[in-house]
Amino acid sequence: MKLLKQLTLGATLFALAGTIGYAQSSIEHDPLLDRKKYLITDYGAVGDESTINTKAIQRAIDTASQAGGGVVVIPEGVFRSGSIFIKPGVGLHLEKGGVLQGSQQLEDYPKRNTRIEGHFEPWRMALVNAQHVDQLRITGEGLLDGNGEPFWAAFWQRREENPDCTNLEVERPRMMFIDQCKDVLIEGISLQDSGFWNIHVYRSQDVTISGVSITSPNGTPPDRAPSSDGIDIDSCQRVTVRDCFITVGDDCIAIKGTKGPRALEDESSPPVEDILIENCRFDSGHGVVTLGSEATIVRNVVVRDCVVTGWNKLVRLKLRPDTPQTYENLLYENIVFEAGGGIFDVKPWTQFFDLKGEEPPRSVVRNVTIRNVKGWTGKWGELMGNPLDTIEDITIENLEMKIENEAITLGPVDGLKVKNVVVNGKRFESL
Repeated sequence: MKLLKQLTLGATLFALAGTIGYAQSSIEHDPLLDRKKYLITDYGAVGDESTINTKAIQRAIDTASQAGGGVVVIPEGVFRSGSIFIKPGVGLHLEKGGVLQGSQQLEDYPKRNTRIEGHFEPWRMALVNAQHVDQLRITGEGLLDGNGEPFWAAFWQRREENPDCTNLEVERPRMMFIDQCKDVLIEGISLQDSGFWNIHVYRSQDVTISGVSITSPNGTPPDRAPSSDGIDIDSCQRVTVRDCFITVGDDCIAIKGTKGPRALEDESSPPVEDILIENCRFDSGHGVVTLGSEATIVRNVVVRDCVVTGWNKLVRLKLRPDTPQTYENLLYENIVFEAGGGIFDVKPWTQFFDLKGEEPPRSVVRNVTIRNVKGWTGKWGELMGNPLDTIEDITIENLEMKIENEAITLGPVDGLKVKNVVVNGKRFESL
């Protein structure tokens, strides 16, 4: 009965997505931002772009935590550091002109058992880490600079040596790892040049990422930051991303869980539910919001009132042949889409899949709506699954586009509805 109520609530929220959102924040003034300030320069930090300030910044965090809480402040200057670990009761504020710059030495990021690509293994920690920190606030007008060029170069060198190398074969630090936190606000800051993923939020609830700019080089290798996802929403519930700008060398936003034929038994990867993305601008990336590659159950995702440019794809769903996946209740509405990548990129994702000797599972994509979309793109794209997959109830409504390639690679779809769709001046009744 509890599960039925949850599903009914999720469906109701999805139906009302045009008027309400998920994880909405109505706080006009957040008293958590008024806590005692701890200036890192008072603890020995030097903003000269060369001193490694990890110990000084951690000392400020630890002092604030031991005193009952406070806000650690990065003032104007470039403060280089390895991994820092925010403690309960402590926030981080980057003042205008303040830069927390990542060290380019891998050893400055300790290796710990951590969540990465849908499982746990020893891996380098992020520049900024927070675990079990409720009411977490990371704010300001300053910059997190991943300083990631050496890590990108190491990856591309390995990829040249072995074209089949995996993402995890070359260690690279993330910019930010938010692990099992509740009531999180990341607001106003900018992130650039992360060595790996930018913001990775794992198994957290009631998260708002607002007014954040995330940039990484997005050209062709070696002039691209590999695996530089903007925001990775991993096994989370009630996450809002609003008023952000993202241009990266991989997915702008990726929704993640776990993978493998027994993925549904993985208690460390609960369903991703109730995600709202609104009023954002996406430039280059592999996908505006990509589901997968490691993901099991994702439901109730709304992407609305966004502008997409550069090279990007609107609906990108990775369907693994080795993982039982359910992607349902996805709404894309009020989108200006002027990107070459295409409307659909829904297809099997076979990179590094492993059935582990078991029979192929079945995945389901259902209740996907695309409405009120205008602009230009290079192609319709692909809408198809693995042989056992079901794709059903896809609605395209009020779409007016210029599309260079009107052909679509279309697999079996049950309930494909086309309403008021105009492409290159011609009305389409079906695809």
